[in-house]
Amino acid sequence: MGLKAQILSSKISEVLRVISKARSSKWLIITAVSVAIFTDTFLYGVIVPFLPFALTERAGIAADRVQFWTSIMLASYSAALVVAAPISGYFADNSRSRQSPFLLGLLALSGGSVMLCVGRNIGLLVAARVLQGFSSGLVWSVGLALLIDTVGSDEIGQAMGYVGIGINLGVLLSPLLGGLVFNRRGYYSVFAMVFALIALDIILRLAIVERKPAAQDNSLQEDAESKITSDNNREGQRVSIENSPEGDTRQNNSTGKRRVPAAFTLLSSKRFAVAIFVSLVQAALTSSFDTILPLFVRDTLGWDSTGAGLIFLPIAIPALVSPVAGWISDRYGTRWLAAISLLLVCPFLVCLRFVTHNTISQKILLVALLFGTGLCINIILAPAMAEIAYVIEAKEKKMPGIFGPSGAYAQAYGLSCLAFAAGGLVGSIWAGMIADRSGWSTVTWTLGLLSAVTVIPVVVWMGGRLQMGARREGDEETIEQTS
Repeated sequence: MGLKAQILSSKISEVLRVISKARSSKWLIITAVSVAIFTDTFLYGVIVPFLPFALTERAGIAADRVQFWTSIMLASYSAALVVAAPISGYFADNSRSRQSPFLLGLLALSGGSVMLCVGRNIGLLVAARVLQGFSSGLVWSVGLALLIDTVGSDEIGQAMGYVGIGINLGVLLSPLLGGLVFNRRGYYSVFAMVFALIALDIILRLAIVERKPAAQDNSLQEDAESKITSDNNREGQRVSIENSPEGDTRQNNSTGKRRVPAAFTLLSSKRFAVAIFVSLVQAALTSSFDTILPLFVRDTLGWDSTGAGLIFLPIAIPALVSPVAGWISDRYGTRWLAAISLLLVCPFLVCLRFVTHNTISQKILLVALLFGTGLCINIILAPAMAEIAYVIEAKEKKMPGIFGPSGAYAQAYGLSCLAFAAGGLVGSIWAGMIADRSGWSTVTWTLGLLSAVTVIPVVVWMGGRLQMGARREGDEETIEQTS
């Protein structure tokens, strides 16, 4: 009987080890983070097409006040994100677990979505958008830091490519699906779709186990057995270091470094600033099409809301190449991939001005140009996001411990989240104002000019020295030159 119980216990332990290994697997965590960010970006944009209806029919806002309250709701989301992203990044970098704030973001997202669904007064709707903005700051900063912890430095670009799929599909498809479902099935059907997506997000976030705590659990017994010996050795080393001049200098330097917040250290780096700027430009290019493309195809090609939604597919489908772009960034560096993509998107954007009338050839030209634009835009994001992690890695190699024991990945990606949100705002205002005053053709060539100008700082500062495939060696040498 005792032998059978021992065998059963052994089998149960083996099954539990397999399950634990699967829950902390690289691909499950990449999937969970990508779905979380897709959900976040999707929920931001899905209500935009029918927000005026929600304000007038459900909240009782007068027609002449709809524009004002629409702006307030969008601004409240952005304000909450601006506050939440750096703060949540700081606490995530200084907490023992990434998963707790990651789950807190899910709670805020779910609560905000429920409030939007049932809300019938403007205060509740604004509060819902504040909760969604808070969730966005948590998800981006903590989720991407969790991803870096999982994949390591050799696969950052490819992992960010999968995240890029989630970002771009969420931004581009949410207005399309929100408008289509609302027009055909109504208000609550949109939220049925939203809650189904949140349910998937809940399952994935609860399923994962971050690798650091998992590794700590597996090695707990070994640590306990060696505790006395290591404590004695550590005490001897501590006394030796403290009694040496080098030890005094090291302690003073460490103390001094910790007084400077990681965000300021990062933003003082030109290389990091360029990566953030490229993220902003990519978001601006993407959001500009959300603003002007539906109106353009309606006025020029006579398409209804369904056609205006489907025209985003040529831009969205190339998002599937993002992991390939990330792999190239890991293998050959970020500089030239980002620069070439920004340079190539310029003629596609400028040539969109030649679509001027409703013929088959013009429709084919529009789809082809949008596909080329989408391909380049989707490639840009992976190296930009990977570069952020590379900068932190290089600074840690140059000055070990500069960001403390937990690093600064969450704070860095919190800043990236701010840049992405700012880019979305800039792109919408840019495209909307220029289209209103000068028309479609002027919008397209000015966006092309923006992408071309962005190539300059990318070539000068992004990726370290101008040596293909020498990112890791060159970064340590150029960190002072690019910081």
